[in-house]
Amino acid sequence: MKLYSLSILYKGATKANLLKAAYDLSSFSFFQRSSVQEFMTFTSALIVERTTQGSRASVKEQEYLCHVYVRNDNLGAVVIADTEYPQRVCFTLLDKNPREADAMTKVQAELDETKIILHNTMESLLERGEKLDDLVAKSEHLGNQSKAFYKTARKQNSCCEIM
Repeated sequence: MKLYSLSILYKGATKANLLKAAYDLSSFSFFQRSSVQEFMTFTSALIVERTTQGSRASVKEQEYLCHVYVRNDNLGAVVIADTEYPQRVCFTLLDKNPREADAMTKVQAELDETKIILHNTMESLLERGEKLDDLVAKSEHLGNQSKAFYKTARKQNSCCEIM
C-alpha cells in the first residue's frame, strides 16, 4: 500500500495549473525519479482537465490508480497510489485534512502525542526524584552538623556552672 503523489490543481478554461504537489519517490531509483515525477504531474493535470466540475473519478494508468476530485469552484485534487491503496481513504483524503482522513492515522497521531507527553512526564518525575534525593542528603548532612554542634556546645557549657 503506497501513496506516491498528492497534487492540488486549478482547472482553467483550457488547461489545469499545478498549485502544489507532494511526491514520495523513494521506491524508485535515483535515475527514474525525475521522469516518474514528470509523469505524475502530467497525468494529474490531464485527469483534472478531463474531469467535470463537482465530480470524482478513479483512473487506472499503468500500475497506478489516480483518484481525482474537482470541486465546483474548479479546484481539483489528485492522489496517485498503487492498486492496493483503499479508494475510500483517497477520497476522504481529498476532502479532509490528511490527519483526519484515515481513522488509523488519526489514532496513531494521538498515540504519538500521548507518548511524547508521557515521556516528558517521566523525565520530570525522574528529575524530581533526583532533587528529592539531593534534599534528603542535605537534610542528613544538616542533621549530623546539628548533632556535632550540640555536643560541642554541651562540652563548652560543662566547664562553666551557674551558682
